[in-house]
Amino acid sequence: MHIIVMIKSVPDTMDVRFDPDTKTMIRAGVATAINPFDLFAIEEGLRLRERHGGRVTVMTMGPPAAQRELQEAIAMGCDGAVLLSDRAFAGADTWATAYTLARGVARAGDVDLVICGRQAQDGDTGQVGPGIARQLGWPQLTYVSRVRACDPASGQIVVERLLEDGRQVVASRLPAVLIVLKDANQPRTATLRGVRRAHRAQISTWGPVEIGADGAMLGLDGSPTRVVRVFSPPSRLGEVTWIQGDSPEEAAQELVRALAREQLV
Repeated sequence: MHIIVMIKSVPDTMDVRFDPDTKTMIRAGVATAINPFDLFAIEEGLRLRERHGGRVTVMTMGPPAAQRELQEAIAMGCDGAVLLSDRAFAGADTWATAYTLARGVARAGDVDLVICGRQAQDGDTGQVGPGIARQLGWPQLTYVSRVRACDPASGQIVVERLLEDGRQVVASRLPAVLIVLKDANQPRTATLRGVRRAHRAQISTWGPVEIGADGAMLGLDGSPTRVVRVFSPPSRLGEVTWIQGDSPEEAAQELVRALAREQLV
């Protein structure tokens, strides 16, 4: 069973800057980390490998510096890593990113399952996972809180989805794309042996030629989404109202009246 886990390198800070011309995030010189939601995807891939055998490959699209996050995933237990990196990929929106990653999956070959985190901490759209499924033409299982059963031999998987009004059990054929929630598991930490193996690991780097991509579908030129303005909202100043009374009971009554005036009760 070959599992590919998609991760993203995101800024490890709230102090982010944007390019005024391209309206994209400036990542140069910014400390990065694995997108927190993707840690649950890594853990789920490792658990499935432990139960059913096979291998787990971690993949990301980003600058050469993203190798650091791939090494962290290998230190957690992933078998190999692929970095999709080229200037042609820069400035991609979620559509172009999903296309590029899907081409990476196709290049890897013989993939049974792609696992993604719910969303990226920086973009916060949750669109790339379903976009990969659409590009590949595979079933997508979203909001997965538990993998109930997986049988690579028969090509079937059964998952539990967490919905707003309850839970739903869904069966699907493989290959498929899973988008897992943080409820699915508890990510493990890297071991010393894993860290040593990660530093020795050879990370494959693929560009547009290697994945057979259409240049018109890549990066900023291949992105139908356009950011027309980027700005920081003004800071809001809070107000404090002191509730007074001659006794706790009177103060409580005044608090209730104040909440009623604001139509909060």
